[in-house]
Amino acid sequence: MVDVLFTEVVETSAAVAATRSRLAKVAALAGLVRRMSTAAVVSFLVGVPSQGRIGVGWRTVFDLDVPPAAEPSLTVSDVDSALGSFASISGKGSSARRVEVLTSLFGRATAAEQDFLRRLLTGELRQGALEGVMLDAIARAAEVPGEVVRRAFMLSGSLPGTAVAAMSGEEALAAFRLEVGRPVRPMLASPAESLPDALAELGSCVVEHKLDGARIQVHRSGDEVRIFTRTLREITGTVPELVELVRALPCTSVVLDGETLALTDDGKPRPFQETMSRFGAQDVRELLLSPFFFDCLHLDGEDLLDQPLRVRLDALRRVAGAHVIPGAVSPAEAEAAQVLDEALAAGHEGVMVKSLESVYAAGRRGRAWQKVKPVHTLDLVVIGVEWGSGRRKGLLSNLHLGARDPDGGAPIMVGKTFKGLTDELLAWQTRELMAIATERTDWVVTVRPELVIEIELDGVQVSSRYPGGVALRFARVLRYRPDKDAGEADSIDTVRALLPQRAPTDPNTIG
Repeated sequence: MVDVLFTEVVETSAAVAATRSRLAKVAALAGLVRRMSTAAVVSFLVGVPSQGRIGVGWRTVFDLDVPPAAEPSLTVSDVDSALGSFASISGKGSSARRVEVLTSLFGRATAAEQDFLRRLLTGELRQGALEGVMLDAIARAAEVPGEVVRRAFMLSGSLPGTAVAAMSGEEALAAFRLEVGRPVRPMLASPAESLPDALAELGSCVVEHKLDGARIQVHRSGDEVRIFTRTLREITGTVPELVELVRALPCTSVVLDGETLALTDDGKPRPFQETMSRFGAQDVRELLLSPFFFDCLHLDGEDLLDQPLRVRLDALRRVAGAHVIPGAVSPAEAEAAQVLDEALAAGHEGVMVKSLESVYAAGRRGRAWQKVKPVHTLDLVVIGVEWGSGRRKGLLSNLHLGARDPDGGAPIMVGKTFKGLTDELLAWQTRELMAIATERTDWVVTVRPELVIEIELDGVQVSSRYPGGVALRFARVLRYRPDKDAGEADSIDTVRALLPQRAPTDPNTIG
């Protein structure tokens, strides 16, 4: 198969960005995937080098002043090879050699290709929301069922690998299995209107505490233990107390899904940011983490992904014992309400209500798992921020908030807020947002849409002020979510679902 020209990737990416039609996006992507000779085509189209983060700085890329080529000649393999060489360079004189590699690559690229490369290398093309569209495109290009493609991706965690397998046929996709030591994408929950509504919808269910912690997935094979975050980043080396605990469980091999958090002396959860600080800490013994597991995906050689939750919970109780998350199985409404009260009294967020018949739908957000909280919250993406005034002068303050576009477009703005920001958080977000700034004026800074923030709100209302047609009411910052990427933010559909049936105009809408 002839190698795809890099300019075709650039043109396809532009075509996808230019349309709001999901069908048109899928068609454009599928056309190129069908002809690809290297998986790097898929990597580039979703905005990530096939090598992952390769350590190129914003200044390094934008300081390059190389005349563009007059005609396109680069192939996708040429670009992928150059980026691989760049990533492998280390040691004395590495900075100069890295610049040489980029200079050579940019010298062979047209102006449009240079622009694409700059955005690719600085993360400006990265869009987690495009994953779903790309999966549909892979299925269409390979002429295989979408569910088969999605399952393979959930188990492999690799879009390019899934695409290569899909083009070989359904049998290659079916060969993907849960592999102890390789993380699977976590199953996600949808918000419930209320506890009684969730109980009525799901029927036979389990009601569990929804902890204010960080999602973890633990894998053990013999004495080898590996621990991953919800974004599949490995943190084994920073959490030795969790490794020791998992190694001591009564089993030979296991894969568990759960939460971990730092607790105070009286058992209450410490602030979420303190838990997250452990995932990059060097002084690992300063703040111990406690694990609480709620699902078992594999036990002693048996994969349980396709077993109903009631079976997985039996396995979980056998292996995790005292470390199973608190809750009640098949509770009456009064008992379920008591579980919710106990969770809130313990300082947690609310409860999870899960169908006992549900299989583990890795990477999917469905109605089989529902979260119940006493307040409305949304995970949104920061897309811009305004400079503060008064005592906040010199700090980035008023946040522009975007909801995920389920059709793979840029986040859709739904409001602004500066409420709930402490002095410490203002200083932190000023540093972090300036580091990902793409445009700056005296009034507002536009940033790459990659930081997720949890927002508490009183509801939403119809509004012509923002492109999504809705606006947040009385929004307040709860916390940043470094454990999530932009592809896990709530969609515009989720935001719109919070609209009352008859939404009045409210002069107090923020924005």
